[in-house]
Amino acid sequence: MAISERKKKILAAVVEEYIRTAEPVGSKAIARRGELSCSPATIRNELAELVSLGYLEQPHTSAGRVPTPMGYRMYVNELMEKQKMSLEETEELNRRLNQKLQQLDDTIRDVSRLASQLTDYPALALTTQIAVTVKRFDLIYVDANNFIIVLMLSNNSVKSKLVHLPVSVDQELVKRLAALFNAGFTGMEDEKITPALIHATERAADDSLGLTAVISAFVLETLGEVKTPTAFLSGENRLLNQPEFRDPDKAHRLMSYLSGGGRILPASEALGGSDEVKVLIGPENVAEELKDSSVVIASFDAGDHTRCLIGVVGPTRMDYSAVAAKLSFLAAGLSRRLGGGEAPPEGMHNKLIIKEIDDGHERR
Repeated sequence: MAISERKKKILAAVVEEYIRTAEPVGSKAIARRGELSCSPATIRNELAELVSLGYLEQPHTSAGRVPTPMGYRMYVNELMEKQKMSLEETEELNRRLNQKLQQLDDTIRDVSRLASQLTDYPALALTTQIAVTVKRFDLIYVDANNFIIVLMLSNNSVKSKLVHLPVSVDQELVKRLAALFNAGFTGMEDEKITPALIHATERAADDSLGLTAVISAFVLETLGEVKTPTAFLSGENRLLNQPEFRDPDKAHRLMSYLSGGGRILPASEALGGSDEVKVLIGPENVAEELKDSSVVIASFDAGDHTRCLIGVVGPTRMDYSAVAAKLSFLAAGLSRRLGGGEAPPEGMHNKLIIKEIDDGHERR
């Protein structure tokens, strides 16, 4: 249902005042802002209608109003001003990003710490390899009971394994298997390496010793490990600074969920390749532990088929515009430095597109 422009202005005022104070907002506080040319009585009537429409709620009969998840969603999608970082914040972030980059895991760990420091909320950084395959197979014959599997992956990493056999193996069989795996398995993602393909290769090699199964198992294990996201969490204790998490049990549940590697995105969305900032509010989140929280997420290309994600978790009373602007700038800077992307046009580095993830639908 569409609401009037006056109701939208009042809703935005309630959200921003509640973000600032963490206290229910009354009509007098809205009137003091001086942004509306209407009486406190009119504001009270509009607040009551916003409650009946589901955008606000009244915790107690005599108290002011606070936004509902539906109210926050309206604010994020339509009402909030897209915030830019200050010159000092931009210079500080660029200074940190321009420092010499170390190993990717160290860099992403530092990114999670930086995101937490910038926003004063817990931050989670994830990395995963996208569509990694085997580029080349080398099977090195050592002796009758030993050979080495060497896999050159499409991300230019190398994995190897020494295989010890309880029976003697012919060097010619090892050569045949190397040729067959290079012909039939290179450039293939793990889900396409099927039992039927493995059995066909075993027959073609005339392999009665089970070497084909051993090699295939190592390939699947390696590709599975490479695709498993690596997660780094920083600043979970910052939750305790928020009034909403002064209840120790509530804070502990969320901190335990995050520390235990709990998901903050639906599986279909995680590291899916989009550079858009995503905002999940309260009940939109994937886990019960996150239902009283909001999550702001940005992702970026880290090069070598690697996609990374930065997520910040906080109360629904989050300054969405400020958090999204910082994560957007951070992700864009890392993408340029790690992924080789071009710098964005002047004035565009804080462009923000908010996507609603709700039953598979998106709204921009």
